[in-house]
Amino acid sequence: MKTYHLRITGKVQGVWYRASAKDKALSLGLKGKVWNEPDGAVGALVQGHEDVVSEFIEWCKEGPMLAEVNDVVVHEQPMTEAYPSFEIVRK
Repeated sequence: MKTYHLRITGKVQGVWYRASAKDKALSLGLKGKVWNEPDGAVGALVQGHEDVVSEFIEWCKEGPMLAEVNDVVVHEQPMTEAYPSFEIVRK
């Protein structure tokens, strides 16, 4: 299992991006969290097998219907905690 930090930019707040990302992550069996950044981006920490996380990242590049994604930056991170589910959090 691997952990990845994602930063999604574009028109990604106020378009149900976090809720849609949670639904997609749960449907894929991924764990982690997603949140809004103060600068208008969306951040996420995602845990799962590399091939499944890759599918989630591809979804993130499109997002929900109302989103306009400019970029998805992905960084692999050391696993410091195991998330029990996938949640929307406030930062």
